[in-house]
Amino acid sequence: MPTNKSVSDSPITRFINCRILRDHQLQREDLWVREGRILDPKKLFFDEQGYADVHVDCEGSIVAPGFIDVQINGGYGIDFSLPSEDVNAGVSFVAKKILQHGVTSFCPTLVTSPPSIYHKVLPEVKVQNGGADGAGVLGLHLEGPFISEKKKGAHPQPFIRKFHSGGIDNLTEVYGSLDNVAIVTLAPELEHSQSVVRELSQRGITVSLGHSMANLSQAEEAVRHGASFITHLFNAMPSFHHRDPGIVGLLTSDQVPAGQTVYYGMIADGIHTNPAALRIAHRSHPSGTDTLSGSIATMDKCVRHFRQASGCSIEEALEAASLHPAQLLGISHRKGKLDYGSDADLVFLDDELSIKSTFISGEEVWRKAA
Repeated sequence: MPTNKSVSDSPITRFINCRILRDHQLQREDLWVREGRILDPKKLFFDEQGYADVHVDCEGSIVAPGFIDVQINGGYGIDFSLPSEDVNAGVSFVAKKILQHGVTSFCPTLVTSPPSIYHKVLPEVKVQNGGADGAGVLGLHLEGPFISEKKKGAHPQPFIRKFHSGGIDNLTEVYGSLDNVAIVTLAPELEHSQSVVRELSQRGITVSLGHSMANLSQAEEAVRHGASFITHLFNAMPSFHHRDPGIVGLLTSDQVPAGQTVYYGMIADGIHTNPAALRIAHRSHPSGTDTLSGSIATMDKCVRHFRQASGCSIEEALEAASLHPAQLLGISHRKGKLDYGSDADLVFLDDELSIKSTFISGEEVWRKAA
């Protein structure tokens, strides 16, 4: 009988003694990886003892998909929105640092800025795979400048803009190229915004609603045109009101098209969102929860706090940081899951959800000091 080496010369790594997050539950299984992807062991040829070039003992750790942070404005002294002679150096520095927090992919995020900043930064930040040098870049998240002045938060008012007409021209005028853009946050109540939502969605760019005074009808219209995310739910939007719940009402709206999910980001740092608000959101719409750091708190801390505050299961907390953001970005066929064929981006955790080690493409890129 042929062995695995007759199928491929690439080495196989077998992770043993694992509690793998798969199909929404923790399962005691081994994990097989070759060429950076998760293998289906049933499709391999085995000798009597099973074949693998390398064995990694998980020592009973929880093994989850690597975390995906879709909104991180910088960190560790770096602000992606500030002028810099070497933009990539700052992105690379943050990408390396966040490995210790279980993040294997992220979207560098720019807040409202002048066109000169966008024209400089956007061409330089490329979509790229992660590795030992840092987490992968999935594309930029442009949070503004097409937002409400009344809900600008920390965004600089002089650079906030409105759409002058329908179509993509307003965006290219401000941003320049959209080639490396993954998400755009905008206010759906702005005139001409709905045609922009539609065009961005048709280009495969995720549209998020945020920093907005929109009522529920305006938010629902944006969703019908393709919007699928809410930027930091509850923050920088009107408070929930029983007569018009605003953007928050999307969590239970019956006007969301069948088969479409509206995801929402929560900065679960214990400061930006009260634990009661976390519970309301999660219990209303658990499949849409997406924990994010916003570079305010580390991703692993947000996952732990979300689990504690919402009362959700370990599996739900981990999926909010992996599966849901992957689904949001349309990449769940390769990231956010530990299914056969998925990228072997992994995070090892203890029962308190503290990070023990991080892997990208099956290779260890960070380990907690003993």
